[in-house]
Amino acid sequence: MTAREWLLSDTPQSRSQARMGRLYGGWLTFTGNRLAMVGLGIVVALMLMALLAPLIATHHPFAQDLANRLQPPSAANWFGTDQYGRDIWSRVVYGSRLTLYIVLLVALTAPVAGLLIGTISGYLGGWTDIVLMRITDVFLAFPKLILALAFVSALGPGIENAVIAIAITSWPPYARIARAETMTIRNSDFISAVRLQGASPTRIILGHVIPLCTSSLIVRVTLDMAGIILTAAGLGFLGLGAQPPLPEWGAMISTGRQYLLDQWWVATLPGIAIFVVSLGFNLLGDGLRDVLDPKN
Repeated sequence: MTAREWLLSDTPQSRSQARMGRLYGGWLTFTGNRLAMVGLGIVVALMLMALLAPLIATHHPFAQDLANRLQPPSAANWFGTDQYGRDIWSRVVYGSRLTLYIVLLVALTAPVAGLLIGTISGYLGGWTDIVLMRITDVFLAFPKLILALAFVSALGPGIENAVIAIAITSWPPYARIARAETMTIRNSDFISAVRLQGASPTRIILGHVIPLCTSSLIVRVTLDMAGIILTAAGLGFLGLGAQPPLPEWGAMISTGRQYLLDQWWVATLPGIAIFVVSLGFNLLGDGLRDVLDPKN
């Protein structure tokens, strides 16, 4: 029996074989989606760019050369130079680190908070559900960027405060999804069996409910990455995110907009980077939804 046949066997001989078979089947489904593979390639390229930035960048991102300012793309400066003579290609490359930094921090905080709030609300019900969902509704009543602007204005400009503001405004949709998933499974037979065995609500939520809600949240988180990147870029554009001279893509667009007509590359090329990365996360999220979402 080949490895492929072993993984795709209809009669797995062990739990590990069954799990590996499901993973392999999901991978085959994912690889069958060409657009999803394009999205995966873009995200992997972003990670490699951030990891290998010192090797890929042709100049130091902060190095100024006023005698070479606002030069068009050339062999010496692939993306041209900005108003201070800094190499835009190098700044875009190092800016990928800031983009991943923001995405990872938000992805590790907002979904976790939303998952805990949603599962607790959906499982316990009653006044707990009412209070938590009304708090969630308050956050959902405001546009995410407007609410993030309010929090950053209160906390002060800076990339760390921008991450906190984005995380605070990003958790409500995850809480809604987790609550809906929890309410569909809290009265299932296996949950009733676990409850009859004497398991506490905390054990049921952490050990049984949360794992079942995770796949839907992974899909939603991946699809939301583009929105997180755009929100971070919007805060940077308004001067409330990463501060100069950090090479954040939104801040680069903001400083280059005054040169857009004559020196288009200063603002356009960082904008293209935002577009490509956002597209990559969206395509990746669509592919993961086909694999992980049980409704498909």
